[in-house]
Amino acid sequence: MEKNLQKIIKGYQIFREKYASGDSSIMYNLYREGQQPAILVIACCDARVDPALILQCDPGDLFVVRNVANIVPPYEKDKTHHGTSAALEFGICLLQVQHLIILGHSQCGGIKAFLSKKESKQDDFITNWIALLPALPSLPCSSDAYAKLSLNQSYANCLTFPWIQEKVLKQQLTIHRWFFDIPTGSIYTYHAVQDAYVPLA
Repeated sequence: MEKNLQKIIKGYQIFREKYASGDSSIMYNLYREGQQPAILVIACCDARVDPALILQCDPGDLFVVRNVANIVPPYEKDKTHHGTSAALEFGICLLQVQHLIILGHSQCGGIKAFLSKKESKQDDFITNWIALLPALPSLPCSSDAYAKLSLNQSYANCLTFPWIQEKVLKQQLTIHRWFFDIPTGSIYTYHAVQDAYVPLA
C-alpha cells in the first residue's frame, strides 16, 4: 500500500511541474478563464478506463462523469437524487458542450454482475443501479456484446431528456457511442448505417 501511495504522490509532483508551474501554466489559465470543455464523457468507474488518459487530454478538455457500468439513466424529474442526470444537465445546459461520448468497455464488472445475477455481500445500491441496464436478449451473449447493447440503451435514455433531444435536433449536440477494448487499447464507435461498432478512425 505504501508503494502505491508513493507512486501517486510522485505523479502529483510531475503534474505540478507539467501543468501548474508559473503564471502561464494550463492550470493558472483555467483558473482565470474557467472551464470551457467542448466534450462530455460518461464513463465507467473501472480503474482501467480513464477517459483523460485514454484520449491523452489536458486538464479542461473533458467534462467527465463516471459511474458503475457507464449508465445513462432515463429522465426522471422527482425529489430523489440523480447524480448522473445533474452532471448531464450541468455539462449540456450550462457548459454547452457540443459532444457527448458514452464510453463503454470490455470486462465491465457492473455488466458481469448484472448478467451473473449473483448476490453481493454488500449491496445497498449496486443492484438497484444496474437494474437500469436493458433486458437480457433472447439469445445468450458475451458480457462485451451486452455492454454494447447497454450503450445503445443509454443512448436511447439520453433522448428522453427534453433539453438533450432539443439540442440533438438542432444539431447543437452530437452523441457518440464508444466501446473501449482493454487488452488491445482500441476504441470502437457505433456506425449507424452498418448498425455495428467499427474501429475509431
